[in-house]
Amino acid sequence: MEMNEDIIIVGAGIGGLTTCLGLHRLGLRSLVLESSDSLRVTGFALTTWKNAWRALDAVGVGDSIRQQHMQIQGLQVFSTISGQPTSEISFGGKWGIHEIRCVRRKVLLETLERELPRGSIRYSSKVVSIQESGHYKTVHLADGSVLKTKVLIGCDGVNSLVANWLGLDKPVDSGRSAVRGLVEFPDGHGLEPKFRQHFGNGVRHGVIPCGPTTLYWFLTFAPSVHGVDTEEMDQNPAKMKDFVLSKLGKVPQQIENVFEKTALDCMSCSPLKFRLPWKVATGHIYKGNVCVAGDALHPMTPDIGQGGCSAMEDGVVLARCLGEVLLRKPTREDGEGKDEECYKRISEGLEKYAKERRWRSFKLITTAYVVGLIQESDWKVVRFLREKFLSGFLANLFLRMGDFDCGQLSIS
Repeated sequence: MEMNEDIIIVGAGIGGLTTCLGLHRLGLRSLVLESSDSLRVTGFALTTWKNAWRALDAVGVGDSIRQQHMQIQGLQVFSTISGQPTSEISFGGKWGIHEIRCVRRKVLLETLERELPRGSIRYSSKVVSIQESGHYKTVHLADGSVLKTKVLIGCDGVNSLVANWLGLDKPVDSGRSAVRGLVEFPDGHGLEPKFRQHFGNGVRHGVIPCGPTTLYWFLTFAPSVHGVDTEEMDQNPAKMKDFVLSKLGKVPQQIENVFEKTALDCMSCSPLKFRLPWKVATGHIYKGNVCVAGDALHPMTPDIGQGGCSAMEDGVVLARCLGEVLLRKPTREDGEGKDEECYKRISEGLEKYAKERRWRSFKLITTAYVVGLIQESDWKVVRFLREKFLSGFLANLFLRMGDFDCGQLSIS
């Protein structure tokens, strides 16, 4: 039996749920199709910069999430070779007041879900194919269900089926991987509310507090340089942990303890992929009544902490662009004519969305990739420049990339 939905969003990740909530705030119903049987919380946590909080405030959940996470006061950068600091910046200095927190992914997704009407997310709903059906799209699910929709939005991650349908080239392997972890200290971790990063010997690692008892950490590296099999390591958490501990370099015992005390089931390893930026600049972000957002649009390396933040931006912009066209009173009432007018309006809204997000995405992907190369390079010249001249510049780049306003949901 075929079911009809005005707007279908594929994927209940950050981008999908932000878009769904943004549409809901404007009075537009949408249905999120999630292939898993529950919310996906891989990645443990994410750093939310100024742009993310603007987006979260726009959809009305900023204050709820703020109450559960401490505000980060600054960024400290150290060399893993010497153990000495190379730069430090305050998040209230040259670039203005910046609100930065490390947010647990589970808390973020559950907060977004809680604000949605019951039935907005359909779990265990894997999309297997998309077909044209006049001015509509027909979505086929693995369980045999068929849904017909006026708008199809792909928020289905790096390996997006919707992006593939649009003809966007698949993301490429950066040649790097990341190990991420979350650790609890019931009696308090005792670290300052600062984002601490370490570079050198071909790795980048960092620690950032989520709250007084919880710390998130990461380590990025090139498997080919360090001679490791990441697939094998992901299946062997003990080996993964040993590898991480062996790559920390010169760090205080308090920092080493963060990694040492992480439970084996609170770590994960994954390859870092990104979409070639010129493919985003020239590819089909949308086509008619279909578009992509979040990692389905702009997968990027995590070196400037903007993957999840930019997905929230996408959600607000996309909801606003669709609201502007779908909330206008139709001028035609007859069946076919009304469908054609609606299709054209949706295409107009998605074109506007694509224009707003294309170059922002291009800039973020490019910046993240270049920053990652500089941060992890073990070439002597680059290492010298990074530690003596570029460290402060790179630190401030985090703030510049995060100082973006996606705007409000209000429609003129």
